Amino acid sequence: MPPPTLFTIGYERLLPLELAAELRHAGVARVIDVRFRPQSRRAGMSKTRLGELLRDHGILYEHRRELGTPPDIRPLFHRGDREQARAAYRAHVEAEAPDALDRLAAELANPATPATALLCLEAEPEGCHRRVIAELLAERLPGLAVVDL
Repeated sequence: MPPPTLFTIGYERLLPLELAAELRHAGVARVIDVRFRPQSRRAGMSKTRLGELLRDHGILYEHRRELGTPPDIRPLFHRGDREQARAAYRAHVEAEAPDALDRLAAELANPATPATALLCLEAEPEGCHRRVIAELLAERLPGLAVVDL
């Protein structure tokens, strides 16, 4: 059995229909929104509308707030202090949400789990907490393949 694959995507440079098309093209069947607050100034990218759009394209939508970046860490990412931001987020999620990471790792290890993508705003995964989540999941799931869309 091949190792599981986790996709990641940021919608910063995508319109809602482009996001859905990108996910479908990659074979993603489930999106886990890892924004702390799943609201957006961009039309169609807030939780309810995004969930409806993805559902209309055959993609399941889930919001997991516990994997979001809390407000006190977000400015570190925005300023470009990547190493400090990554370290602060890693410490936060390992202390506050280890069960959420364990649960997601178990889901990804299950062959019956639909192809899954982590979703956040940032286009570049290197400057986003979803990269840290992927790394933490890879520690729990050796061999996990991570594909940034």
